[in-house]
Amino acid sequence: MEHIVFLTGHLALPSLERVLQGLPRAPFTWEVRDLGLQVAALMTSEMIRRRVALPVAADRIVVPGRCRGDIEALSQHFGVPVQRGPDELKDLPRFFDRAAQPVALDDYAVAIFAEIVDAPRLSVAQIVARGQALAADGANVVDLGCLPETRFDHLEDAVRALKAAGLAVSVDSVDPQELLRGGRAGADYLLSLTLDTLWLADEVASTPVLIPREPADEASLHQAVEQLQRRGRRFLADAILDPIPFGFTASIVRFQRLRERFPDIAIMMGVGNLTELTEADTSGINALLLGICAELNVAAVLTTQVSGHARRAVREADWARRIMHAAKREAMLPKGLSDRLLQVHAKHPFPDTPEEIAATAAAVRDPNFRVQVSAQGLHVYNRDGLRQGLGAFELWPQLGLEGDAAHAFYMGVELAHAEIAWRLGKRYVQDRPLDWGCAVEVTPVSDTCAPGTTLPAARHQTKTRDDE
Repeated sequence: MEHIVFLTGHLALPSLERVLQGLPRAPFTWEVRDLGLQVAALMTSEMIRRRVALPVAADRIVVPGRCRGDIEALSQHFGVPVQRGPDELKDLPRFFDRAAQPVALDDYAVAIFAEIVDAPRLSVAQIVARGQALAADGANVVDLGCLPETRFDHLEDAVRALKAAGLAVSVDSVDPQELLRGGRAGADYLLSLTLDTLWLADEVASTPVLIPREPADEASLHQAVEQLQRRGRRFLADAILDPIPFGFTASIVRFQRLRERFPDIAIMMGVGNLTELTEADTSGINALLLGICAELNVAAVLTTQVSGHARRAVREADWARRIMHAAKREAMLPKGLSDRLLQVHAKHPFPDTPEEIAATAAAVRDPNFRVQVSAQGLHVYNRDGLRQGLGAFELWPQLGLEGDAAHAFYMGVELAHAEIAWRLGKRYVQDRPLDWGCAVEVTPVSDTCAPGTTLPAARHQTKTRDDE
């Protein structure tokens, strides 16, 4: 059986041992080593190298998740694998469960067409820049949206420039002449052809996306599909997703009927009518729609990022398609695979109880403020005692920082983060930004340097609390 050595600090030692003792049917034996420091999060690779004697009788060493330094170098030094654990020691059960059954999210089955809805109003350079940004978020095809009664004289130049940048391109227009121009310029796809404009498929090599004459006219879409099947042409078929409450449920049924009638064709679903036209967080909408796409074996989605609340739609669709593809492939629920679509709430927001926080606070002997959040509110403590409250303004008068502007600013920021986390039900970790999933880009903390304080001027007063 594998033997694991866990490294930690003074304050976290009792909690770590309780968590490890409570692991159900742990497939390993373990021991905990206190490295002689209070704050385990301040542990560095150099400190570990100095304080852990060779040889280490273990198959693996697990260090706190916030430990900084070169883990590979430590592995070579000790001759056994050294691994970072989770940031929160109470996440160890889930950490080992995921490690035992890892599910890869690097594969997907749904292509993302991301539309630039105002392409005629942008310069070629702006179109290319927008297309590259969409591709960086996960788009496979950059869709040039043409506008009614708006000249797009640089359409051909835009198509060629995007292709020269290595991007796949589609042209989206209700004007057959614009579609023809785009196809002749080298567009990979044309959106959208009806039964009446199938002649365009004979004029250019672009792959057509077929739609019905009217959303409810399924017969015309079926006829268009059958005609291109007889010609041996590659195509995608879109049954048109209607917005709520203008036929959304009926349109889902149309997609189901389309799949039943044509089990093997490539289907496209335009999801923007839900993400753009529903004032709700788009991460959940994308998760649901890409789940439907996984069940119906949809080949592509068309999405937009026009409304401010949908500005991360492409990135969300990218994560959703990966999660749903993995769930389908592994025949499992889409749970425990990734938290990137959990933007507003956390699945396990409050790992510590007020009683556990109070026990930790009672052991603190220095003036450094620690901030934690439980289901009951905010907890701030140092050697002078434990303060509890429901928000920053309630706790501020209890801190005695009126004469220290720099430290007061730092604690104000941390208490504001903690209050937001408590009110929304998010995980709060002192000195760390709140996790907003894939909605916000976060610059990774370097793994090769020791952590500094959030506010150097307050170094003597505030440190990250001891989580591990």
